[in-house]
Amino acid sequence: MAYKKPESVLVVLYDQHHKVLLLQRNDDPEFWQSVTGAMEDGELPIETAYREVAEETGIDAKQLSIEMFNHNRQNQYEIRSRWLHRYPPGTRFNTEHVFSLQVDSTLPLVLTEHLQYEWVDKAQALARLWSPSNKEAVSMFVPNVP
Repeated sequence: MAYKKPESVLVVLYDQHHKVLLLQRNDDPEFWQSVTGAMEDGELPIETAYREVAEETGIDAKQLSIEMFNHNRQNQYEIRSRWLHRYPPGTRFNTEHVFSLQVDSTLPLVLTEHLQYEWVDKAQALARLWSPSNKEAVSMFVPNVP
């Protein structure tokens, strides 16, 4: 198995009604999150963001000409011990680049890495998300309902 690069993206998806897309992880059903994924060698963060959204949801935002918002924000967090084996030996921290994407919630989703998905309001998302950086991104970058 090739090691993951300790640099990733977080992409918060929300719809026209400001509902947030939550994804339930296959490997930890208690863990709900936004789209995330490790950067590949030679890939820019924006390229990773578009790729991960397409891989995890089936939404090809680039092909649909949906603009990805780069918040020029990086978080650094300690990698959960249960996932350390995926990274080079001695790696403890990951750098995460934060993006958001507004999509139409009627677009069909095709899950490849998650058990299920739900569109929930911002308050519900904040209550259910596991990751502090994911909660912060939803809080900061998903508009409040007018």
